[in-house]
Amino acid sequence: MTTKILIIGACGQIGTELTTKLRSIYGNDNVIASDIRKLNNDIVNNGIFEVVNALDYNQIEHLIEQYQITDVYLMAALLSATAEKNPAFAWDLNMNSLFHVLNLAKAGKIKKIFWPSSIAVFGPTTPRDNTPQYTIMEPTTVYGISKQTGERWCEYYHHQYGVDVRSIRYPGLISWTTEPGGGTTDYAVDIYHKAIEKGSFTSFLSEDTALPMMYMDDAIKATVSIMQADAEKIKIRSSYNLSAMSFTPKEIAEEIKKHYPNFTIDYNPDFRQKIADSWPASIDDTSAREDWGWSNDFNIENMTVEMLENLKKQKQ
Repeated sequence: MTTKILIIGACGQIGTELTTKLRSIYGNDNVIASDIRKLNNDIVNNGIFEVVNALDYNQIEHLIEQYQITDVYLMAALLSATAEKNPAFAWDLNMNSLFHVLNLAKAGKIKKIFWPSSIAVFGPTTPRDNTPQYTIMEPTTVYGISKQTGERWCEYYHHQYGVDVRSIRYPGLISWTTEPGGGTTDYAVDIYHKAIEKGSFTSFLSEDTALPMMYMDDAIKATVSIMQADAEKIKIRSSYNLSAMSFTPKEIAEEIKKHYPNFTIDYNPDFRQKIADSWPASIDDTSAREDWGWSNDFNIENMTVEMLENLKKQKQ
């Protein structure tokens, strides 16, 4: 049976690059991109695109039937810093969009779901260093609460109804193709833009705030890998820890200085500092590496080279 994919939230930070990758693997006609609005971009113009509201069950069901969808990637969400400004809507979007696809799978209308979780599921009482797969989870943000709750529902639907749902806890994601999207880790995207444009950067996190990070290419690789893995290899149905590197604003600035020696950074922590302080500094992702063969390709050095080279070309 042909794999037919629906991506909900295809115009977002991850969805954009995920759509491109999945189309390259499965073909343009087998990957349907959707989002709440139609933008003039490659995702919309280079394949099938549908406007869909992630909160509208009937719209999603209609698309699944129309295109005979087998796999749904639910990428629509309100991220950490944005969600704090509108908690009720963040909860509604992050939770009810998940229920819609879980219930469609329960009804036998789709075969497989990918749903992203996040390091935001952890909180200030979680061990900060080398955070284990199974640990205390007391998130303090709306985003984190919704993701932790979502993990429990994913596991429940798998055990109760046999729903094949797969998930990874993304760390902070860094990409040159999309603008920062309102997350606490987005300083690590913006810093590269500012290094090229201004030669200086003001960080909204303190210099020694270590957070788990990942280059977008690795995040896309992990997402595709977990969905392509045999079902019996997916032993965790809540969400897998995922890791590539951890660094502080000071460390990323030092790396940029190797390429831009005159680059300067200063620090003006805002409300996002409190969010960052509640998250892990590093992650233990042994389960993902052992169960379905996860491995990262990028570290801070080769990621910095890629980011600066691609952004320079883009801005020229």
